[in-house]
Amino acid sequence: ITRWNDPAIAKANPDVSLPDKDIVVVHRQDGSGTTYVWTDYLSKVSMEWRDRVGRGISVNWPVGLAGMGNKGVAAVVQKTPYSIGYTELTYAVRNNLSYGSVRNSSGKFVKADFASVTAAAAGSADAMSDDFRVSITNAPGSDAYPISSFTWMLVPSVITDAAKREAIVSFIRWSLTKGQEFLQPLNYAPLPAPIVAREEDAISKIKSSSHGRATRESANAIAVQLAARNGQQR
Repeated sequence: ITRWNDPAIAKANPDVSLPDKDIVVVHRQDGSGTTYVWTDYLSKVSMEWRDRVGRGISVNWPVGLAGMGNKGVAAVVQKTPYSIGYTELTYAVRNNLSYGSVRNSSGKFVKADFASVTAAAAGSADAMSDDFRVSITNAPGSDAYPISSFTWMLVPSVITDAAKREAIVSFIRWSLTKGQEFLQPLNYAPLPAPIVAREEDAISKIKSSSHGRATRESANAIAVQLAARNGQQR
């Protein structure tokens, strides 16, 4: 698919007058978690993409213009007619870029918003490991936005400095409770209650002392917010 009026695009957009113009792809120049989330989703819905390009923080893009960071991608999309790219939702909103609905695992076209991103996390809760490492792209659920991700904090399971431990634990508890109220103005989605409950349990297990030496494997991941990665077009 190289043109906006390709029959496959027209079929998914029956009421839209599509231009007979080339699609200009915009992607990240630098490695990024945003690229990983986007290519992780593409690798799940397209076997051809998975086998030819794959997923990663940086991939060998077959076509396209490059922008540095989310801000750079948004800027290239903003100034390039008939372009499409991907950024975090907040950059699309801040730059007044249009963005479309994406077909999820239930076959429903869903637009990125707070409810649909939180729904993606809720749909993946059962598959989440105890250290919270999980992909929530193409998550189950009819209301789930399929290009969603957590933002993580890496927290040691043993913090020998009692004052530091108390400060870190207090901050995480705040971010999972009162802090959730500040996410929507920043265009991030709140965590669903079942995941907050699991993280509260993990926080309670952070120790202030250990009989052995803390190792690299003792770090725990804590999810503190949700982000949507979506394609914008101009």
